[in-house]
Amino acid sequence: MKKVFALLLALILTLSILTACSSEKKDDSEKSDDTASIKGEVVVFAAASMTETLTELSDAFKEEYPDVELTFNFDSSGTLKTQIVEGADCDLFISAAQKQMNELDKTADAEKNPDELDYIDPDTRTDLLENKVALCVPEGNPKNINSYEELAKALGDSEILLAMGNADVPVGQYTQKIFDYYNLSEDELAAAGKLTYGSNVKEVTSQVAEGSVDCGIIYQTDAYSADLTIVDTATEEMCGQVIYPAAVMKNAKNADAAAAFLKFLQSDKAKEVFEKVGFTPIG
Repeated sequence: MKKVFALLLALILTLSILTACSSEKKDDSEKSDDTASIKGEVVVFAAASMTETLTELSDAFKEEYPDVELTFNFDSSGTLKTQIVEGADCDLFISAAQKQMNELDKTADAEKNPDELDYIDPDTRTDLLENKVALCVPEGNPKNINSYEELAKALGDSEILLAMGNADVPVGQYTQKIFDYYNLSEDELAAAGKLTYGSNVKEVTSQVAEGSVDCGIIYQTDAYSADLTIVDTATEEMCGQVIYPAAVMKNAKNADAAAAFLKFLQSDKAKEVFEKVGFTPIG
């Protein structure tokens, strides 16, 4: 009787192991089939402030989707939006502000999309990340600026040079809102020689890092990447939330692969990389 019981137990264990192995092989096969169907080039237009993170994440994505080639175009969101309208190939657009995405979204309000442009697939649009607008200083903080309030006072009555983004650059638009919050006139400051400009956030970051200005207003993430000192970050009351929306383009040549990369950017693995440099993942 004991021998029969032992044989039955051994048979049950063997069947359990075989069933588990079969299930694992099936899962691996299904995953492999799904991944294999996603291939080709994906052209990603992304805000310059995402350069380091997306470059790092591309390697991790490649491990999961070896047949997909990612091609990045990093610049200011305004420049990227213009390139898209002018006919540049783009599969996935990630903006540093809602404004540029709204201007390409047919479903946006007429006030936000006055030209009724229809370039993105609204079903794929998602708010991906949140950033902060940071006041940064070069090494040594030569003018001893330690807050936005001190900056506003210094701009009004001291000799100081501030670097900011152009008016068509999201970080420049956020800076303009900060000026409005403190009742500062950008035109008067520019006329007084207190402002320098950058065509994207990386140019502004470089001016601060090189010490050619007394301070600069950039994104928190760019400050971390450039190892700059952040002395203050703007509140929502000062300039609104800094949200990065993303969407697959309506005329994307490789929409499936673009959607796969967008989904990957919302994974736990991607969130860890984003959080490491100061982004806050949404959702």
